[in-house]
Amino acid sequence: MNTKIIACIILLATLAASTTRAQDKSKNVEIVIDGVAGFQDTPMQPDGKWHVHDPARPQPPVVTPGTFSTQATQPSDAIVLFDGKSLSNWRDKKTGGPAPWTIDNGAMVAAKGDIQTTNELGDMQLHVEFCEPEPGQHAGQDRGNSGVFLMGQYEIQVLDCYNNKTYADGATAGIYGQHPPLANACRPPGEWQTYDIIFNVPHFGANGEVLSPGYVTVFHNGVVVQNHQAIRGATNWKSPGKYSPHGPTGPLSLQFHNHPVRFRNIWVRPVPVVNEP
Repeated sequence: MNTKIIACIILLATLAASTTRAQDKSKNVEIVIDGVAGFQDTPMQPDGKWHVHDPARPQPPVVTPGTFSTQATQPSDAIVLFDGKSLSNWRDKKTGGPAPWTIDNGAMVAAKGDIQTTNELGDMQLHVEFCEPEPGQHAGQDRGNSGVFLMGQYEIQVLDCYNNKTYADGATAGIYGQHPPLANACRPPGEWQTYDIIFNVPHFGANGEVLSPGYVTVFHNGVVVQNHQAIRGATNWKSPGKYSPHGPTGPLSLQFHNHPVRFRNIWVRPVPVVNEP
């Protein structure tokens, strides 16, 4: 073969490889639209309207919550997961050792790593109170970030979205990466807030097929922000969610995402699902 032709082929191959590398580096590049940082080169949501973490997705409407009870006494049949005094019901999620969080003035403070309950939980009513660091610093996802992970897999986002925009599917009380909250009911940082969550576990067939998805209803500071919303699978960054078969129970997890979010008064009630008409 002519040496000039060979040289041309090598040059074209080199340029193609260089272009491919440049395209790879451009994947998942954060962009800002109307002051919201996010992505538009991530996978599309199943409805085909928005990318995962799309900054153009409409922001949840702001709703000022009314008076709603915090530090309320739990029901008589509740399982207390944190009483303000001990972390004995929690373990380090990664190592299984003692929970690395600290206790300060009746609240546990996120630090060092994620934690999970020693209890295995299924269909349930869950109450969690949390407080965002004051003053609110930084912006977007880098502001009071944490999460409540049902069965250790399905995240209800914890974030300081008081006067703080972020991609809608990562907003406070969103099913992370999937369903934005119906409203932004955040209180200012430094004030205690509540999640009251009703969760129905997903069910799988003998071959691992999804017979029914998980469902979640979330009240944030007394405002309904998820209304029996189907979960699309395990929640992850830049992912629309995918199920992997698992059993009927799993631990509750709380996330450490480099912010000292505080939690208190955590309790749960197992609740059966009654589907009679």
